[in-house]
Amino acid sequence: MQDAAQRLKNLAEQLLGTELPVRLRAWDGSEAGPPDAPALVVRHRRALRRLLWKPGELGLARAWVAGDLDVEGDLYEALDAMAGLIWEHDDDAPRRSLAEALRDPGVRAGARELVKLAGPYPPPAPPAEERRRKGRLHLHTKGSDKQAISHHYDVGNDFYELVLGPSMVYSCAYWEAADGPDATLESAQRDKLELISRKLALKPGMRLLDVGCGWGSMAIHAAREHGVSVVGVTLSQEQAAYARKRVADEGLTDRVEIRVQDYRDVRDGPYDAISSIGMAEHVGADRYLEYAQDLYALLVPGGRLLNHQIARRPQRDESAYEVDEFIDAYVFPDGELAPVGSTAGLLERAGFEVRDIEAIREHYALTLRQWVRNLEARWAEALKLVSPGRARIWRLYMAASALSFERNRIGVNQILAVKTPPSGASGMPLRARTWN
Repeated sequence: MQDAAQRLKNLAEQLLGTELPVRLRAWDGSEAGPPDAPALVVRHRRALRRLLWKPGELGLARAWVAGDLDVEGDLYEALDAMAGLIWEHDDDAPRRSLAEALRDPGVRAGARELVKLAGPYPPPAPPAEERRRKGRLHLHTKGSDKQAISHHYDVGNDFYELVLGPSMVYSCAYWEAADGPDATLESAQRDKLELISRKLALKPGMRLLDVGCGWGSMAIHAAREHGVSVVGVTLSQEQAAYARKRVADEGLTDRVEIRVQDYRDVRDGPYDAISSIGMAEHVGADRYLEYAQDLYALLVPGGRLLNHQIARRPQRDESAYEVDEFIDAYVFPDGELAPVGSTAGLLERAGFEVRDIEAIREHYALTLRQWVRNLEARWAEALKLVSPGRARIWRLYMAASALSFERNRIGVNQILAVKTPPSGASGMPLRARTWN
């Protein structure tokens, strides 16, 4: 009788209709597959039950978070090898649905064999880190958005310090000297904040609204380096407490106010400029025009918006877009990505004049790889700050995201838009890219 690894390999290739690009190691110590390839380790047959009860990405994610599934070897290499099986497929040649596949007698036989291998019947409970949903998806009410933000950000500031480093900036850095000897994550994040400040043309005496202010890095930079008064808003209590302490330590309490507040509740405009850095992904497609209109109303005529946002590739049928199951359940609940063209169009519908779009997706890949290095280098410490499942979520999410940016599956863009007055005087220089 074949050992577990060989049986699993045969079954997987039969069900998937293609050869496995990784080595398999099973709970009984057996191995099968290319000897030089990274190993997908099935530590417990419980992983198979998770896949049987939730076929696809969510079942794999549950097995990974629970520790039933692991990778031995280079994580990036393993994820890249499996990308074609999990994330990528040709839109012109859609895969068979599960119902269609089960009409194949060979597939049905393979499924029965998988059931035998999986062990006892009861399906395992989802890991504790998975967000439990109630009611409809992606409503983006003020209450549901606050819960989603809390799920992602209120996991402990000490853990974020470990991953993000001293800059405490949780968005794509700007690697002006990525290959130079002096390039660090902290210098690249500082360069990003300064780039945004220059695009917004911040000057002493101006008022800046920082939407989704995180741990206060942009607000502090703008006030300290450019003399502006800043209001930063976040829905995370932990972020706000951390940011307020940083502001006080910098001696900037007279110029920076950090609020726990929904952007929809900001009523003390007008502002001379607005920065929204890595926040708009949480807004949702149904609410995006409202978001753009609210920010437009908060600006003075001639005021600028810098919208820094992750984007996905457009689909032939946009109605078929689905939120990534792993990201939605474990990382960014209710987060939605849109093509950059759709985002620019909605900003224009709200009244903005879009003046510049800078694509910086390669910069995010570099940033994410640095965050992964930070986490892996201090793994034992991370496990004292969060659950093993939470640490595993972050390692997988950041490594997979880095590959997605490198392979152009997703991108990130800085859109500079102006509330141009009826006179048409935008206040922009004739050559906008003077910041380069």
